[in-house]
Amino acid sequence: MAEDNVRGLILAVSSSVFIGTSFILKKKGLRRAAASGTRAGYGGYTYLLEPLWWAGMTLMFVGEAANFVAYAYAPAVLVTPLGALSIIISAVLAHFMLKERLSKLGVLGCVSCIVGSVVIVLHAPQEETPTSVQQIWDLASQPAFLIYVVASISIVAVLILHLEPRYGLSNVLVYLGICSLIGSLTVVSIKAIGIAIKLTLEGTNQLIFPQTWFFMTVGAACVITQLNYLNKALDTFNAAIVSPIYYVMFTTLTIIASAIMFKDWSGQDASSIASEICGFITVLTGTIILHATREQEQTSNSDLRANAGSANWYSGGESQKLGEEEHLITLHNTDYFD
Repeated sequence: MAEDNVRGLILAVSSSVFIGTSFILKKKGLRRAAASGTRAGYGGYTYLLEPLWWAGMTLMFVGEAANFVAYAYAPAVLVTPLGALSIIISAVLAHFMLKERLSKLGVLGCVSCIVGSVVIVLHAPQEETPTSVQQIWDLASQPAFLIYVVASISIVAVLILHLEPRYGLSNVLVYLGICSLIGSLTVVSIKAIGIAIKLTLEGTNQLIFPQTWFFMTVGAACVITQLNYLNKALDTFNAAIVSPIYYVMFTTLTIIASAIMFKDWSGQDASSIASEICGFITVLTGTIILHATREQEQTSNSDLRANAGSANWYSGGESQKLGEEEHLITLHNTDYFD
């Protein structure tokens, strides 16, 4: 593996550890905030007063910073799928800290994520790094990438203006769709900024070009939007559901955006590309398994809570008439009520 890819790999793994932990701390902070004020899902901002939420945000910023630098060294095809590690970390921590049980099938999902990530790492392409921000601007001005940008912004506008007021609190895909589409644009902007800063530190000043500042502005706007809707998703839905779905959508769209703009797969043979796709599918399968088991566990717990605390009392004769449609406590001697 190339030296730059190794650096990107180490940074991406570190990023996943920080981000996975941040999900749990932010969730605990949002829970505390909801107990004392308006929930974030309903437009509240009391979570800004919670130290745990800020601790989670700090870890997320550290993780995103590591991720930011990773994109300057390695292609998105390598860096982005490694976000699966953050799902594993958040699922394990949710099991112990949030009492969201991780089943054996969920463990299988985690293992699938790890296996798929290893396959992707072993077959990751060696990217040709642009030598100036002007080259990156030329890549961003390609008709194919401009079509992707226009399509993404249009879908986000529909989600925010039309679907969020109606389905935002009942369908997790609304919030996460916004996060993922904006996130894919965040990644390509951050990659451009990272390369510009790297070239500047190496002696070729890129801060004199207006394109660098344009990428910074777009990246900042995308990050703010992304965090806002991610907070809403975490406050409204189970963390073990948000994490894997967000990963699947965000990773898929990011790889598509990066492949269009930076041509990550150009120069690779068919077998390497096929191996990367198989590894990615394995990771997706693991996240889907993890999501399905967590959702099933949540539904089972809800059913148990709904049925708990109620019992019907009948004498022996009455219980025989009602059959087995209800759970009954039968008294064979009614003298207990005398």
